[in-house]
Amino acid sequence: MTMGRNESVARIVMLLCFGTAILSLAMHWGMIAGERESQESASTRLQRDPTISSAASASTLSSMPAAKSGKVEKNVTREAQLAKNNRLVVDQAKKPKFFLAQIAKPKSANSVASKSQVVVDLSDRRAYVYAQDEVIASYPIAVGKKGWETPTGSFQVMHMQYYPAWRHPITGKVFAAGTNSPLGDRWIGFWSDGRNQIGFHGTPDVEVIGTAISHGCLRMRNPDVRMLYKQVGLGTTVIVRQ
Repeated sequence: MTMGRNESVARIVMLLCFGTAILSLAMHWGMIAGERESQESASTRLQRDPTISSAASASTLSSMPAAKSGKVEKNVTREAQLAKNNRLVVDQAKKPKFFLAQIAKPKSANSVASKSQVVVDLSDRRAYVYAQDEVIASYPIAVGKKGWETPTGSFQVMHMQYYPAWRHPITGKVFAAGTNSPLGDRWIGFWSDGRNQIGFHGTPDVEVIGTAISHGCLRMRNPDVRMLYKQVGLGTTVIVRQ
């Protein structure tokens, strides 16, 4: 009687073990089938979605949805385009700095120049520099000859230059800049008709100072015009009187 019971228990245990093994095998096959279905689904999405790179591996595609891959790729493309645009902006911004470095800046009015003015007395053949109401300097000059008289009136300094070149108003011949140039060491222009200019300038021919010999300009000795250049600035008033 006892042996019969033991055999029944043994059979039940064997059945339970056999059933557990079958259940485990079924679950294993189910997992394999699920992975294959996921891989096939990913491959199908790869064929349908052109935004996914063809170089992506199957394992990566199985773990990354196709739509997400396309979004990442578009973002990368947008970042690259922005970087390219930024480089273009920087390259274009360099050009103004380069060209500006080649252009000489005009001399601006300083604190002395803003308070000074120059009075030219054609009859005395002298130029007087005033600081407010006080004469701080006086220089002998040569003035315009007959037919080329220096214009009278109130003007302002509009152009200043170191060692200017000069074009003869009649012959058109151009004289190179330098101390021996007809314009000497400095140019301080205060009048123009759009083509011709009149102003103070130096001269190597010091013997002409005090005469009426120029084409309207006011000639000065080079040391004197260098001093005047320091005492005036753009915008300084120049009064020319008989």
